[in-house]
Amino acid sequence: MKNRIKVELAEKDITQQQLAEAVGVSRQTIVAIEKNRFLPSTPLALKIARYFSKPVESIFILEDND
Repeated sequence: MKNRIKVELAEKDITQQQLAEAVGVSRQTIVAIEKNRFLPSTPLALKIARYFSKPVESIFILEDND
C-alpha cells in the first residue's frame, strides 16, 4: 500500500512530530508508515485522513498486489 503522507506534510507545512501528536502516536510510527515499514490500523488511518481533511483513499492507496 502506498501513502501520500510525505506529500501531505509538505503541503500543510507541518512536521512528522506535529502529525504524530495530533493523532496520538510517536514520530517513529509516522516515519515507519511514511516509509511503508508499518501499515496503520484502520482507526489510525482514519485519524490521519481526518487530520488532513481528506478521504482515507486519497492518503493511502491500495495497490493491485496488496
